[in-house]
Amino acid sequence: MPKPPSKRLLSALSGEALWPPPVWLMRQAGRYLPEYRAVRARAGGFVALCTTPELAAEVTLQPVRRFGMDGAILFSDILILPWALGYDLDFREGEGPVLPPLQDRAAVDRLDPACMGERVAPVLETVRRVRRALGEDAPETALIGFAGAPWTVACYMVEGRGTKEFASPRRMAHAEPALFGALIERLTAATVEYLAAQADAGAEALMLFDSWAGLLPPRLFAEHVVGPARRIRAVLRERCPGVPVIGFPRLAGLGAVAYAEATGVDAVALDTGADLAQIGPMLPARVATQGNLDPMALVAGGDALAAGARDVLAGARGRAHVFNLGHGVVPETPPEHVAELVRLVRGAG
Repeated sequence: MPKPPSKRLLSALSGEALWPPPVWLMRQAGRYLPEYRAVRARAGGFVALCTTPELAAEVTLQPVRRFGMDGAILFSDILILPWALGYDLDFREGEGPVLPPLQDRAAVDRLDPACMGERVAPVLETVRRVRRALGEDAPETALIGFAGAPWTVACYMVEGRGTKEFASPRRMAHAEPALFGALIERLTAATVEYLAAQADAGAEALMLFDSWAGLLPPRLFAEHVVGPARRIRAVLRERCPGVPVIGFPRLAGLGAVAYAEATGVDAVALDTGADLAQIGPMLPARVATQGNLDPMALVAGGDALAAGARDVLAGARGRAHVFNLGHGVVPETPPEHVAELVRLVRGAG
């Protein structure tokens, strides 16, 4: 039997310094692609798109077909988890996610793990479909599952929507630590189950998105960002051996180093503001890096894109690295700029 093709993304996440590095992009499936917009129009609501396996699998695979990415990330949303626990969730045009603001212990107690199985079943079917399709058509591309980290998911639940400051969850973490801690504990347990189920369904790597990690002061960062990530990684190591985990403590600055050291993640994703050349040598040798091109350089294209890509590649050279953005692809990104970025990374000398 012929040996299956190697998956460069998984090799990098295992600590191998490959050159050029593997490449995929956060939000690589999304509104900047006309083929995505066509599928989105068919789906109706956004939650319906995330929970219709045929459509979610299709949009997951679109950037792999178009650009030949080394990773295919499951198309879903970080707020599918509270929705799966029975929490109300709506995505409104021009507003984004809207949830009932969580304000008391009764709301935490109503989060029901018993309803998770039925609600995440379509997401897991999407994972299975994508894994089969990749095996047939793109056997060198690895499938990445993901979840929002407890702190970031809690931000949206307590605030009730997205904001720049998330003042309500920050206040609750300070003023009502028992209530906020109970919410984090409930979300941590559910996140473990959700990620383990994705791995069982065929995800070959997992990513934990803590998009608002950098809003917390050091003590609460350690408690609500590092602590849950450490517990999640420890359980996944036992239940899903061999499945690497990428942690993304966005906006954490040098706190990303402590995060990488304490959590046991296999790779740490760095945001746009992180200096890869500075932070990379500070990280444990076993931890790969991922990132961190400015998404606006991708929008700009041309010389700005080439210079930004060169800077990231120079900062990553000599260590295990996965080329990515410092945050997600934005809707105004020209698809041809993504194709050019992949060409630049693959052609790095």
